Amino acid sequence: MENPKLRLSGVTLRFGDLTVCDGIDLQVASGELICLIGASGSGKSTLLRCINLLEPIDDGQIWLDDLEISVPGLDPNPVRRRIGIVFQSFNLFPHMTVMDNITLAPRRVLSQQPDETAQAAMALLSRFGLADKAAEYPDRLSGGQQQRVAIVRALAMQPEIMLLDEITSALDPELVGEVLDVVRQLKVQGMTIILATHEMSFAREVADRVCFLDAGKILETAPPDVIFERPSNPRTQQFLARVVRTNG
Repeated sequence: MENPKLRLSGVTLRFGDLTVCDGIDLQVASGELICLIGASGSGKSTLLRCINLLEPIDDGQIWLDDLEISVPGLDPNPVRRRIGIVFQSFNLFPHMTVMDNITLAPRRVLSQQPDETAQAAMALLSRFGLADKAAEYPDRLSGGQQQRVAIVRALAMQPEIMLLDEITSALDPELVGEVLDVVRQLKVQGMTIILATHEMSFAREVADRVCFLDAGKILETAPPDVIFERPSNPRTQQFLARVVRTNG
Protein backbone atom coordinates (compact mmCIF):
# COMPACT_ATOMS: atom_id res chain seq x y z
CA MET A 1 0.00 0.00 0.00
CA GLU A 2 1.43 3.36 -1.05
CA ASN A 3 1.41 6.16 1.55
CA PRO A 4 -0.86 4.53 4.17
CA LYS A 5 -2.61 6.79 6.64
CA LEU A 6 -1.73 4.43 9.48
CA ARG A 7 0.94 1.74 9.58
CA LEU A 8 1.65 -0.84 12.29
CA SER A 9 4.80 -2.94 12.12
CA GLY A 10 5.52 -5.74 14.57
CA VAL A 11 3.36 -4.16 17.29
CA THR A 12 3.76 -6.16 20.49
CA LEU A 13 2.30 -5.57 23.95
CA ARG A 14 2.71 -7.79 26.99
CA PHE A 15 0.96 -7.76 30.34
CA GLY A 16 3.38 -9.77 32.46
CA ASP A 17 3.67 -13.20 30.89
CA LEU A 18 0.63 -12.63 28.67
CA THR A 19 1.24 -11.32 25.14
CA VAL A 20 -1.93 -9.47 24.14
CA CYS A 21 -0.64 -8.03 20.84
CA ASP A 22 1.81 -10.36 19.17
CA GLY A 23 3.76 -8.81 16.30
CA ILE A 24 0.83 -7.14 14.55
CA ASP A 25 1.36 -5.71 11.06
CA LEU A 26 -1.39 -3.57 9.52
CA GLN A 27 -1.65 -0.77 6.99
CA VAL A 28 -4.75 1.42 6.68
CA ALA A 29 -5.38 3.72 3.72
CA SER A 30 -6.98 7.14 4.08
CA GLY A 31 -10.78 6.75 3.96
CA GLU A 32 -10.64 2.99 4.52
CA LEU A 33 -12.92 1.20 6.98
CA ILE A 34 -11.26 -1.78 8.67
CA CYS A 35 -13.30 -4.15 10.85
CA LEU A 36 -11.54 -6.17 13.53
CA ILE A 37 -13.33 -9.41 14.39
CA GLY A 38 -12.51 -12.24 16.74
CA ALA A 39 -13.54 -13.77 20.04
CA SER A 40 -13.53 -11.76 23.26
CA GLY A 41 -9.97 -11.54 24.52
CA SER A 42 -8.42 -11.86 21.06
CA GLY A 43 -6.77 -8.43 21.30
CA LYS A 44 -9.12 -6.19 19.31
CA SER A 45 -9.73 -3.56 22.00
CA THR A 46 -6.12 -3.59 23.16
CA LEU A 47 -4.94 -2.99 19.60
CA LEU A 48 -7.15 0.11 19.37
CA ARG A 49 -5.79 1.35 22.69
CA CYS A 50 -2.24 0.91 21.38
CA ILE A 51 -3.03 2.97 18.27
CA ASN A 52 -4.45 5.77 20.45
CA LEU A 53 -1.37 5.53 22.73
CA LEU A 54 -3.44 4.57 25.75
CA GLU A 55 -1.18 1.50 26.03
CA PRO A 56 2.55 1.99 25.36
CA ILE A 57 3.77 -0.87 23.20
CA ASP A 58 6.73 -3.06 24.11
CA ASP A 59 8.01 -3.57 20.59
CA GLY A 60 7.31 -2.54 17.01
CA GLN A 61 6.34 0.76 15.42
CA ILE A 62 3.17 2.75 14.76
CA TRP A 63 3.20 5.44 12.07
CA LEU A 64 0.58 8.13 11.46
CA ASP A 65 1.34 9.46 7.99
CA ASP A 66 5.11 10.10 8.17
CA LEU A 67 5.24 10.48 11.98
CA GLU A 68 6.28 7.58 14.18
CA ILE A 69 3.91 7.92 17.13
CA SER A 70 5.22 4.94 19.12
CA VAL A 71 8.53 6.60 20.04
CA PRO A 72 9.06 6.39 23.82
CA GLY A 73 8.54 9.74 25.51
CA LEU A 74 6.44 11.22 22.69
CA ASP A 75 3.70 13.55 23.97
CA PRO A 76 0.51 11.55 23.22
CA ASN A 77 -1.91 14.49 23.33
CA PRO A 78 -1.24 15.90 19.84
CA VAL A 79 -1.64 12.36 18.47
CA ARG A 80 -4.94 11.84 20.30
CA ARG A 81 -6.27 15.03 18.74
CA ARG A 82 -5.76 13.34 15.37
CA ILE A 83 -7.05 9.90 16.39
CA GLY A 84 -10.44 9.82 18.09
CA ILE A 85 -11.61 6.79 20.07
CA VAL A 86 -15.09 5.77 21.24
CA PHE A 87 -15.58 2.95 23.74
CA GLN A 88 -18.49 0.59 24.38
CA SER A 89 -19.21 2.46 27.64
CA PHE A 90 -20.33 5.94 26.72
CA ASN A 91 -18.16 7.80 29.28
CA LEU A 92 -20.27 10.95 29.10
CA PHE A 93 -20.06 13.37 32.03
CA PRO A 94 -23.42 12.88 33.79
CA HIS A 95 -23.46 16.37 35.34
CA MET A 96 -23.04 18.09 31.96
CA THR A 97 -25.56 18.62 29.19
CA VAL A 98 -25.02 17.05 25.79
CA MET A 99 -23.77 20.38 24.46
CA ASP A 100 -21.32 20.80 27.33
CA ASN A 101 -20.04 17.23 26.90
CA ILE A 102 -19.30 17.91 23.24
CA THR A 103 -17.80 21.39 23.55
CA LEU A 104 -15.56 20.83 26.59
CA ALA A 105 -12.53 19.40 24.78
CA PRO A 106 -12.59 21.75 21.75
CA ARG A 107 -12.66 24.74 24.12
CA ARG A 108 -9.98 23.50 26.50
CA VAL A 109 -7.71 21.57 24.14
CA LEU A 110 -8.15 23.36 20.81
CA SER A 111 -8.75 26.78 22.43
CA GLN A 112 -11.82 27.37 20.29
CA GLN A 113 -14.13 30.25 21.11
CA PRO A 114 -17.40 29.26 22.82
CA ASP A 115 -19.61 30.53 19.97
CA GLU A 116 -17.53 28.72 17.36
CA THR A 117 -17.52 25.51 19.38
CA ALA A 118 -21.27 25.59 20.03
CA GLN A 119 -22.02 26.21 16.37
CA ALA A 120 -19.85 23.29 15.27
CA ALA A 121 -21.35 21.03 17.94
CA MET A 122 -24.90 21.88 16.88
CA ALA A 123 -24.01 21.14 13.26
CA LEU A 124 -22.75 17.70 14.29
CA LEU A 125 -25.79 17.03 16.46
CA SER A 126 -28.08 18.01 13.59
CA ARG A 127 -26.19 15.75 11.18
CA PHE A 128 -26.81 12.74 13.41
CA GLY A 129 -30.38 13.52 14.42
CA LEU A 130 -29.65 14.81 17.93
CA ALA A 131 -30.23 18.57 17.63
CA ASP A 132 -33.21 18.42 19.99
CA LYS A 133 -31.05 16.74 22.68
CA ALA A 134 -28.43 19.51 23.06
CA ALA A 135 -29.75 20.72 26.42
CA GLU A 136 -30.52 17.27 27.83
CA TYR A 137 -28.42 15.41 30.39
CA PRO A 138 -27.11 11.93 29.52
CA ASP A 139 -29.45 10.10 31.90
CA ARG A 140 -32.40 11.46 29.92
CA LEU A 141 -31.17 9.76 26.74
CA SER A 142 -31.50 6.21 25.49
CA GLY A 143 -28.39 4.08 25.23
CA GLY A 144 -28.32 4.54 21.48
CA GLN A 145 -28.59 8.31 21.83
CA GLN A 146 -25.82 8.35 24.43
CA GLN A 147 -23.52 6.38 22.14
CA ARG A 148 -24.26 8.71 19.24
CA VAL A 149 -23.42 11.67 21.48
CA ALA A 150 -20.14 9.95 22.41
CA ILE A 151 -19.31 9.63 18.70
CA VAL A 152 -20.22 13.28 18.10
CA ARG A 153 -17.99 14.29 21.02
CA ALA A 154 -15.04 12.51 19.41
CA LEU A 155 -15.83 14.07 16.02
CA ALA A 156 -15.89 17.55 17.57
CA MET A 157 -12.10 17.29 17.88
CA GLN A 158 -11.92 16.97 14.08
CA PRO A 159 -9.92 13.70 14.10
CA GLU A 160 -8.34 12.20 11.01
CA ILE A 161 -9.00 8.62 12.17
CA MET A 162 -11.82 7.18 14.31
CA LEU A 163 -11.31 4.08 16.44
CA LEU A 164 -14.60 2.46 17.46
CA ASP A 165 -14.39 -0.20 20.17
CA GLU A 166 -17.44 -2.49 20.29
CA ILE A 167 -19.68 0.58 20.25
CA THR A 168 -22.90 -1.45 20.07
CA SER A 169 -22.15 -4.18 22.60
CA ALA A 170 -23.71 -2.29 25.55
CA LEU A 171 -26.92 -1.50 23.66
CA ASP A 172 -30.28 -3.21 23.50
CA PRO A 173 -30.69 -4.91 20.10
CA GLU A 174 -33.29 -2.42 18.87
CA LEU A 175 -30.86 0.49 19.45
CA VAL A 176 -27.93 -1.00 17.57
CA GLY A 177 -29.15 0.12 14.14
CA GLU A 178 -29.18 3.83 14.92
CA VAL A 179 -25.53 3.74 16.03
CA LEU A 180 -24.43 1.71 13.02
CA ASP A 181 -26.18 4.27 10.79
CA VAL A 182 -23.73 6.86 12.16
CA VAL A 183 -20.81 4.65 11.11
CA ARG A 184 -22.31 4.33 7.63
CA GLN A 185 -22.51 8.13 7.39
CA LEU A 186 -18.91 8.54 8.52
CA LYS A 187 -17.74 6.06 5.89
CA VAL A 188 -19.65 7.90 3.14
CA GLN A 189 -18.02 11.15 4.30
CA GLY A 190 -14.56 9.60 3.86
CA MET A 191 -13.51 9.12 7.49
CA THR A 192 -10.75 6.59 8.13
CA ILE A 193 -12.23 4.08 10.60
CA ILE A 194 -11.02 1.03 12.51
CA LEU A 195 -13.97 -0.74 14.11
CA ALA A 196 -13.78 -3.64 16.56
CA THR A 197 -17.13 -5.39 16.36
CA HIS A 198 -19.14 -8.53 16.98
CA GLU A 199 -21.71 -7.42 14.37
CA MET A 200 -20.71 -9.78 11.56
CA SER A 201 -23.45 -8.73 9.15
CA PHE A 202 -22.48 -5.09 9.57
CA ALA A 203 -18.79 -5.87 9.04
CA ARG A 204 -19.72 -7.73 5.88
CA GLU A 205 -21.77 -4.76 4.65
CA VAL A 206 -19.50 -1.78 5.33
CA ALA A 207 -15.89 -2.94 5.69
CA ASP A 208 -13.30 -2.46 2.99
CA ARG A 209 -11.24 -5.14 4.71
CA VAL A 210 -11.82 -7.45 7.68
CA CYS A 211 -9.06 -8.59 10.04
CA PHE A 212 -9.55 -11.73 12.10
CA LEU A 213 -7.64 -11.68 15.40
CA ASP A 214 -6.86 -14.61 17.62
CA ALA A 215 -4.54 -14.69 20.64
CA GLY A 216 -3.15 -11.25 19.82
CA LYS A 217 -2.32 -12.03 16.19
CA ILE A 218 -3.98 -11.00 12.94
CA LEU A 219 -4.39 -14.41 11.36
CA GLU A 220 -6.21 -13.30 8.24
CA THR A 221 -6.98 -10.04 6.42
CA ALA A 222 -9.22 -9.91 3.37
CA PRO A 223 -12.19 -8.13 1.80
CA PRO A 224 -15.42 -9.10 3.56
CA ASP A 225 -16.76 -11.33 0.78
CA VAL A 226 -13.56 -13.37 0.91
CA ILE A 227 -13.20 -13.65 4.66
CA PHE A 228 -16.87 -14.54 5.25
CA GLU A 229 -17.34 -16.86 2.28
CA ARG A 230 -13.87 -18.31 1.66
CA PRO A 231 -11.72 -17.88 4.80
CA SER A 232 -8.35 -19.54 4.32
CA ASN A 233 -7.19 -19.88 7.92
CA PRO A 234 -8.65 -22.88 9.83
CA ARG A 235 -9.07 -20.78 12.98
CA THR A 236 -11.06 -18.17 11.02
CA GLN A 237 -13.22 -20.93 9.57
CA GLN A 238 -13.85 -22.33 13.05
CA PHE A 239 -14.73 -18.93 14.51
CA LEU A 240 -17.13 -17.96 11.73
CA ALA A 241 -18.82 -21.37 11.76
CA ARG A 242 -19.47 -20.99 15.48
CA VAL A 243 -20.79 -17.45 15.04
CA VAL A 244 -23.15 -18.58 12.29
CA ARG A 245 -24.44 -21.45 14.48
CA THR A 246 -24.95 -19.09 17.43
CA ASN A 247 -26.78 -16.46 15.39
CA GLY A 248 -28.74 -19.00 13.44
